[in-house]
Amino acid sequence: MRREEPLIRSLVEMADTLVDDYDVIDLLTGLADRCVSLLGASAAGVMLASPRGDLRLVASSSEAMRVLEVFELQAQEGPCLDAFHTGSRVEHERLQAGAGPWPRFAAMAMEAGFQSVSALPLHLRTVTVGALNLFHVGQAPMDERDVVVAQAFADLASISLLQYRAATEAQRLNEQLSAALSNRVLIEQAKGVIAERAGVDPAVALPRLRAYARNHNLLLTNVAQAAVDGTLEPSAWERGPEL
Repeated sequence: MRREEPLIRSLVEMADTLVDDYDVIDLLTGLADRCVSLLGASAAGVMLASPRGDLRLVASSSEAMRVLEVFELQAQEGPCLDAFHTGSRVEHERLQAGAGPWPRFAAMAMEAGFQSVSALPLHLRTVTVGALNLFHVGQAPMDERDVVVAQAFADLASISLLQYRAATEAQRLNEQLSAALSNRVLIEQAKGVIAERAGVDPAVALPRLRAYARNHNLLLTNVAQAAVDGTLEPSAWERGPEL
């Protein structure tokens, strides 16, 4: 299969999610996963701005990535923060523990096994709503063509958020972003429930929840709520095709 075919299919799949009731977390988790599966990143994560303007973690491609991004927010230093505040791409940076533009973050990232990083803004023209982190276990930069595709994925996600605001006004967008951030807490709770019931690592739980939601045409947040409430059927956490 030519390389272009899965890229085009992914763009179409992302565009297909942009309906009135699309799930923000599922959309952005898919964005992070595609950067890993299609573009050669070792890990990826997405942060969104809250109504107050501060960044919050919304999606990550792995548990290690989630922990690292939480640290980035706590330390208030790192590529995702820079991409968001400047609205510009953070070029490929080879990490050095205790050195470089983000000394504490670099040390934590290297401890997690990453050697280099870059970041892209989620924006449309002058409006920036978040940022995409791209991590690598090696020091070689991403192919420039892959960076262009990653930015296209990020721009498509940004357009979906900004179109929603244009159609429903700023207040409803703030409510949606707030709900997405609140739902992230619900997703983490559901991951813990599924991990315990299935006897798997939490990193495996989210793909199973997403696969079940997609296969049954349900919103991920509704499936997560059912898991937390104890009403989700056991087939949801049994081993199966995972997205």
